Amino acid sequence: MHTAHVAITVLGALVITLGLFSIPIERFILFSSPGIAMAVGVLVGPAGFGWISSQRPWPESAGTLALASELTMAIALMGIALRLQPRYFLRNSKTMAVLLLVVMPLMWASTSILVHLIAGIPLVVAMLIGAILTPTDPVLSTTVVHGKVAEENLPSRIREVVSAESGANDGLAYPLVYLPLLLLTKPAERIAPEWLLNVLVFEVGGAILLGAVFGGLTGRAMVWGEKRKMVEAPSLLAFTLALSLLTLGAAELVGVNGILAVFAAGLGFGAATPVEDRSSEEKIQEAVNQFFAVPIFTLFGIFLPWQEWLELGWRGFWLVTAILLLRRLPVMMLLRRWIALLGSARDAAFVGWFGPMGVAALFYATQAESKTGHHEVWVLSSLVVFSSVIIHGATGTPLTRWYGERAAKSQSSRA
Repeated sequence: MHTAHVAITVLGALVITLGLFSIPIERFILFSSPGIAMAVGVLVGPAGFGWISSQRPWPESAGTLALASELTMAIALMGIALRLQPRYFLRNSKTMAVLLLVVMPLMWASTSILVHLIAGIPLVVAMLIGAILTPTDPVLSTTVVHGKVAEENLPSRIREVVSAESGANDGLAYPLVYLPLLLLTKPAERIAPEWLLNVLVFEVGGAILLGAVFGGLTGRAMVWGEKRKMVEAPSLLAFTLALSLLTLGAAELVGVNGILAVFAAGLGFGAATPVEDRSSEEKIQEAVNQFFAVPIFTLFGIFLPWQEWLELGWRGFWLVTAILLLRRLPVMMLLRRWIALLGSARDAAFVGWFGPMGVAALFYATQAESKTGHHEVWVLSSLVVFSSVIIHGATGTPLTRWYGERAAKSQSSRA
């Protein structure tokens, strides 16, 4: 109980502190809120003061981290879905098709090759780690594209495309993760039918259908209740939080992908409700997102496998460097002509750099390690996520301002 009380005290104090100093952190400190939360986890955990240290074996702790990651993603994805304009994916179908069907598999391939060559991991295990590190994180992406600095320097199309991609590819990374999982755990003759029928058709397709139905019906029910004066001062936040939990729980019970289902539910809810209803509570939704994001990154800081990282030696350094530079940026630069919402090399460079890895990777890494028994999956994935939180967090505000300054100069030169 003592450890639980310490954890509650630390988390409460951290959320209050981050809320009180949110603007200085965003504008002047070279660390994002997730990075600060992770640092606090290190300080209070076994590698620091030792105030919080789990006595349970790692598999049980990994289960806690997986559950916390899933809940955090669900809340974050609902917030992203509500920020997007209705039918955003239909109106920008070409851009999203390139990002999700071309860029995403190429990111998987490049990351897998880098892990295989630098870390010396067998190719199938490297494919698993590559898939885990493929999705861009909705929590970390939000810290880059949301807030005053982003609104002052980034056009809405850039903020929206980063949000939309990070929302969709978290769930769509599931087939990429599951394919090497099947290769590692199933007989060869069962791999193709299970991946095509069970994963793609049932778990992915079923998640999209279930989420869209739940979100659409919930949104229509709220509007119906308002029109008939059956709902007194309806809180969009209460509805969307409940919808997130309902969809996530129902998806897990049915056996479809819960993360993708929640995002689809958010899009369905957004299509069924007026835009003005959502915009009035956007700041409250973001506050709730931060409230859920702080504990997961604090937990991550507590569970960091420092000893295993040290044993990697220089391989760990070169792996992190190569993945951060080569996983996404070259692909975005090469394909920018086919991505309509990226109008310049500056756009492609910014979006290509800010593809951070975070909560989604933690969720998939803990799940994959428990299913395969390959501890290196957690060790290497956590190292890259740790580095991404620090590097992308530190470069977020400076590069966002750089983008705004370059855009302003370009406009003035054309005038």
